[in-house]
Amino acid sequence: MLNNLNPTTIITYIIVLLVAFPLHEFAHAWTATQFGDDTPRMNGRLTLNPLAHLDVLGSLLLFVANFGWAKPVPVNPYALERRSPAALMWVSLAGPLTNFLLAILAAAIRLGLSLVTEKFALSAGVLPFINQVLVIFIYINLLLALFNMIPLAPLDGEKIASYFLPPSIGRYFDIIRPYGPMILMLLFVAGSFLGFNVIGQIIGPPLEFLFRLLVG
Repeated sequence: MLNNLNPTTIITYIIVLLVAFPLHEFAHAWTATQFGDDTPRMNGRLTLNPLAHLDVLGSLLLFVANFGWAKPVPVNPYALERRSPAALMWVSLAGPLTNFLLAILAAAIRLGLSLVTEKFALSAGVLPFINQVLVIFIYINLLLALFNMIPLAPLDGEKIASYFLPPSIGRYFDIIRPYGPMILMLLFVAGSFLGFNVIGQIIGPPLEFLFRLLVG
């Protein structure tokens, strides 16, 4: 789906950096604040300003490797758990859910432009360009949402899974949590050397299904 860099891809990546990444992190911050945790506010993360959320390396890698990240929003799990046992789960879910909603919104805009153009017999003009930007934007947001739902720290899915799984299984998450980033890195490296993308095998099928559902 994501080819070598071209003007359309570069513009879409810039939009992702200015919209998708900041909104993902703002959703974490806003949800935590609703549960009484002021940690995001005190760290200047309760804002839509992209500069507060973007990570330099994660932003550069988006253009180099077609995948990147923003700075994680700091939260206080103990403050959240005092308010509700499900608070940390909702805070974690808010980010991926925001990416899903952005993908749906972009699909709706794409459909609306298509219908308006067809109904009023408008000239295509820049619509093919806008259409391609929206398609790539949809794909990246679905990718971000599904990747973050993988139940492995430091991804959001680890905290979501910990909430729903029985305590006996949740203890295993506590054991491997410190090694989560290393495991993720090993999975990416192993995939590069062995030609078998484990992460891709996990999120590939639902990504393809949702992408076809929204793009048609």
